[in-house]
Amino acid sequence: MNPASLAKQQRKEEQQQLQEECERLRELVRVLEGGGSISDNPEGVGSLHSPQEIAELKKQVESAELKNQRLKEVFQTKIQEFRKVCYTLTGYQIDITTENQYRLTSIYAEHQGDCLLFKASSSSGGKMQLLETEFSRTVRELIDLHLLHQDSIPAFLSAVTLDLFSRQTMA
Repeated sequence: MNPASLAKQQRKEEQQQLQEECERLRELVRVLEGGGSISDNPEGVGSLHSPQEIAELKKQVESAELKNQRLKEVFQTKIQEFRKVCYTLTGYQIDITTENQYRLTSIYAEHQGDCLLFKASSSSGGKMQLLETEFSRTVRELIDLHLLHQDSIPAFLSAVTLDLFSRQTMA
């Protein structure tokens, strides 16, 4: 698994844990504010009854929510940074169109709609299949050579990049 996917999965799990903790604390605060005690709620622990303890629980909920929000913001920033670096290094902007389907747009594309569509055969993305697009019909020779004969998506994408680049520099 690549490092970005691993980090994304870890952040997702941490976010889920924080959301679950927030929900538990909210429920505990609701029970206590309603005049109940922890013993009325089997998921609570101990016997907290005082307003100070309720205030402390509220602070914990707010703190957990704030931490969750900060994680979301950091994660969004890192995602954008990663996308920019991928675009700069590979020359392709990669967008998820639907589940397991990815649109690649070259930095050298002649038209805005010139893109390649790939579909992952599984959620792990182990095997990718090129889907036909208007643009892919224009690079049939490259598909035959690099995908069908050599079975290499990276070689295909590199060849497409070089082809598009040469079209721009010769014009």
